[in-house]
Amino acid sequence: MSHPLYVAFIWHQHQPLYKSREAVGTDSWGQYRLPWVRLHGTKDYLDLVLLLERYPKLHQTVNLVPSLILQLEDYAAGEAIDPYLALALTPVAKLTIEQKQYIIEHFFDGYYHTLVEPHPRYNQLYQQRQEKGKPWCLENWKGRDYSDLLAWHNLAWIDPLFWDDREIAAWLKKGKDFTLSDRQRIYSKQKEIIRRIIPQHKKMQDAGQLEVTTTPYTHPILPLLADTNSGRVAVPEMALPQMRFQWEEDIPRHLSKAWDMYLQRFNREPYGLWPSEQSVSPTILPYISKQGFKWICSDEAVLGWSIKHFFHRDEAGNVYEPELLYRPYRLETEHGDLSIVFRDHRLSDLVGFTYSGMNPRHAASDLIGHLDAIARSLKSHQGNPEAALEQPWLVTIALDGENCWEYYQRDGIPFLEALYERLSKDEDIKLVTVNEFIEQFPPSATIPAEGLHSGSWVDGNFTTWIGDPVKNRAWDLLTAAREVLAQHPEATEENNPEVWEALYAAEGSDWFWWFGEGHSSNQDAMFDRLFREHICAIYRALNEPIPKNLYQSVDVHEARGDRQPLSYIHPIINGNGDEQDWDRAGRIEIGGARGTMHRSSTVQRLFYGLDHRNFYFRLDFKSGVKPGEDLPGELHLFWYYPNVIKHNSPASLSGLPDEAPLNYQFHHHLGINLITESVWLEEAEEHYTWHTRACRAEAVFDKCLEIAVPWADLHIEPDYPLHILAVFAERGEYRSYVPENNLVTLQAP
Repeated sequence: MSHPLYVAFIWHQHQPLYKSREAVGTDSWGQYRLPWVRLHGTKDYLDLVLLLERYPKLHQTVNLVPSLILQLEDYAAGEAIDPYLALALTPVAKLTIEQKQYIIEHFFDGYYHTLVEPHPRYNQLYQQRQEKGKPWCLENWKGRDYSDLLAWHNLAWIDPLFWDDREIAAWLKKGKDFTLSDRQRIYSKQKEIIRRIIPQHKKMQDAGQLEVTTTPYTHPILPLLADTNSGRVAVPEMALPQMRFQWEEDIPRHLSKAWDMYLQRFNREPYGLWPSEQSVSPTILPYISKQGFKWICSDEAVLGWSIKHFFHRDEAGNVYEPELLYRPYRLETEHGDLSIVFRDHRLSDLVGFTYSGMNPRHAASDLIGHLDAIARSLKSHQGNPEAALEQPWLVTIALDGENCWEYYQRDGIPFLEALYERLSKDEDIKLVTVNEFIEQFPPSATIPAEGLHSGSWVDGNFTTWIGDPVKNRAWDLLTAAREVLAQHPEATEENNPEVWEALYAAEGSDWFWWFGEGHSSNQDAMFDRLFREHICAIYRALNEPIPKNLYQSVDVHEARGDRQPLSYIHPIINGNGDEQDWDRAGRIEIGGARGTMHRSSTVQRLFYGLDHRNFYFRLDFKSGVKPGEDLPGELHLFWYYPNVIKHNSPASLSGLPDEAPLNYQFHHHLGINLITESVWLEEAEEHYTWHTRACRAEAVFDKCLEIAVPWADLHIEPDYPLHILAVFAERGEYRSYVPENNLVTLQAP
């Protein structure tokens, strides 16, 4: 029997609990601290499935986290008010100075290039803030400016799929001079869209095109609830919290609440469970199976650890061992078998982080090209490589279904339309739900339950949520509160639901994600506050004194200097140094921020990062610096690949001091003429020679210097490490280098 290549898309829709547990005005439950459920509710949840519905041959899986559903229902009922919404519904004549400052600061939240720039009036207000400054806006803006900004922040977050709605189209055409009545009607439209989200998912699941899955109630890391020491399975030397969290009994509580919520809203039992952050361990499997779930998903890194195999990829990023990754596995538990699928990490990241920066049709073609390459590779392992696939294989692409679209043109519609149109016509690729595949083709390979690795989608470990001093401090706060609750056996879920709801909220993964190193946002302090509010509510519900340390921030929320990259970046290379383009990049302070000895440096700071297409460099200089006058006319990037056997040569500049790292040998050299912005690429060959290679790198010098170097030009394999040095020269003669006594380190994706 022949088969197409089966592909399962799983979209994970999640938001943490933003509802405050402290009294706000007269209503202790009516205040949401942040607006993201409402804004993503109008931009990302409904349109994703409505667009899919136009292509009935294509089946997909969507995961709806219970904590998200609860909040969507609050907004749909008009029972949720967040600070952004409260301001949007306030007459501008009644705005206080503090409220106006808040509006100027926060009502451009969102990716500038897709949410602000396309709308002339919104962009005009943004440019005033950027060019003239926030104090100028506060002093000069009139009521109409605030009213337009309040309206546009909400309009911009309504998905383009709904722009043909009569009222929305009229607002977009109007563009300015919005009234309070307009803003009130926009809010009504938001509620109207949000009310459709859950019914539409149910409708499409009942029709068979969609499978809806769930997640443990408030998105906790189940292996860490069972035992925080499980962090040492992948990282044996991990620093652990002072107090050991071991509350395995909380696992069935989260699973049962998620199961019951699902039954109430979808009138059927769920098949699949998305473990929070794709985090799994042997300990949690019996609970999942006992609750009734049939399948779970995790990441290829977890599979690799479990079967003691590291997945290697070719230059194009396709795995050499597809028969190991593209299949479900069986996990045997005391309560029955559980199936598990493992996502292709690279393909998932391409959709989540990289395709947004490409032409939509080219991006769709690239993804289908990868799927075609997987099919060819699988065929090459069968008896007749020229025949159709002789076995059913499943490629799993699983990722965040809400945050990536903000960076795509028109919220991803052109990309998804191009992808779905081609897949609808492709007889060799078939999109299925995970349960469809597993029911038809039960897993034939087994991973012993005790052999399943304890880890997550992030590098197969839990370091994103534990091990950092700040994250550990948060765990200690949670553990202390959990132990106090254990001392109150009379506080059951029936007679004291408040204390248990507060506990479940505090056990969510999101707080630990933002604490400490690794991730940051302009709302870190608010996440810190919400976490502590949830824990305080545990003590309050038990009539216990609240420890004083819960009134102090867990983390220190201040601007940090040097840092490693936080995530993939996709900057537009135009020399402007847009702050949003680089806010997830690594950063090295070189000028005044590093102290007296560096204040004379022309270079102030260096940014660096990558995505699946390029690695990126940015250099910020003192104001008014001109290449060839205040700055040498050339920049040379030299880099080598540590622990990789390649030809290397000394840097091809004269006058280099014989000192590290200038006297290292390198494999690649990118030269940049800062005056003409021309670039050239060289590669080291034998006998310490350099040879010119084809190059599509970009370099633009305006307010700063921005550089993009395509991975495809380097012909290296994924996961190669790079050590990079930036050297200034004048007509090939060495002048200086950055960073001082150091190298920039990256790893190819």
